[in-house]
Amino acid sequence: MDFLTEVSVLVSTFTYEAGPVNYDEFPPTEEPVYLMGTPYSTLYDLNELKLDFLSRIWLTYRKNFPAIGGTGPTLDTGWGCMLRCGQMMLAQALLNRHCGRDWRWTRKIYDEKYRKVLEMFLDKKNAYYSIHQIASMGVSEGKNIGQWFGPNTVAQVLKKLVVFDEWSSLVIHVAMDNTIIEHDIKCLCKPGYEKTTCDILGMNSMKAGATGCSSRAKPQDKNKSSHVDPSKWKPLLLILPLRLGLTDINAVYIESLKKCLSFTHSVGIIGGKPNQAHWFVGYVGDKLIYLDPHTTQVSVDLNDHLSNDDSFHCPHPCMMNILELDPSIAVGFYCGTESEFDDLCTTIRKFITCESRTPMFELYQDRPPHWPPYEPYSGKFPSSSEFAVLDGTGCETDDEFELIG
Repeated sequence: MDFLTEVSVLVSTFTYEAGPVNYDEFPPTEEPVYLMGTPYSTLYDLNELKLDFLSRIWLTYRKNFPAIGGTGPTLDTGWGCMLRCGQMMLAQALLNRHCGRDWRWTRKIYDEKYRKVLEMFLDKKNAYYSIHQIASMGVSEGKNIGQWFGPNTVAQVLKKLVVFDEWSSLVIHVAMDNTIIEHDIKCLCKPGYEKTTCDILGMNSMKAGATGCSSRAKPQDKNKSSHVDPSKWKPLLLILPLRLGLTDINAVYIESLKKCLSFTHSVGIIGGKPNQAHWFVGYVGDKLIYLDPHTTQVSVDLNDHLSNDDSFHCPHPCMMNILELDPSIAVGFYCGTESEFDDLCTTIRKFITCESRTPMFELYQDRPPHWPPYEPYSGKFPSSSEFAVLDGTGCETDDEFELIG
């Protein structure tokens, strides 16, 4: 079965709810189409572009799933769109981690690693990144179950949930204040880095009357230092919550925003319009390409190799003018190795240096002197069968990054 026939079969299996979702086609144009760092031509690479888009994991509203918390909602229509967008960005990072950016989905061909990733997002309480886990963990960020999230809230929640996923060994760093600190991330991703480079930096900073990476060694750190490989890197999902205007996006950021989607490290952007969250995966001209979660599908449980996963892949993109974007967004980058992170930093630094337009964020090697020491989030493994242990603590959220309801 060729690609076009396969897409036609896939489209015929869907029944979309009546609502705000309007699907588009990639336009014939001389301009390149960027899809999470990969450039395509709609004149010469259209099938490859469509297959790349189709291979993204599409997570939408679902209904008839087990009640969240036992007595809570059984559907997330109307409130779960940003949660679904956060799921999609994380799912892409995990696909990059386990399958590679060049992986492509094929109907009815079983891929064990892809299937394992997909199962982490099913609508049941024991799936690592289910709507149940995200909504429940949101309580620790001040969000009641069934309450709408903003991009920063969902990033903070996912940061807490990934600590329980030993198979992926992924870490999430949420870079606040529009700032990426290289050493903070290396302290997080490299076992033993904090006891070597960061301690030295911290001591030097203290001598200068400032604070660098945290130099407060804990007793267990000494025991761990002899058992870790300082060259080992934990795969990183870097998320930057940004606000690019007051009520509308400031036009000075448009080219920088598009540039981020052209980086090979990109895993998209979560944002949208007020009360309508989308996962943006690319652009063509001044139009953003996105996957829309505002389709309610029946919850499914992929309980065997023959289970149909068609409903997790969208055959047609949605597009919108970039000027329609709400100014509150979160940009995502995936770095599977330290060299990829170094390359990302080099790319960002070059872009910031060479571009005369206002940068969306800043990049520093060390923490500014007036900042407190960096303390990476380290969750506790649960003692019960639930993955999400809610203790009411954790990183504080900042309402300025939330979409306006």
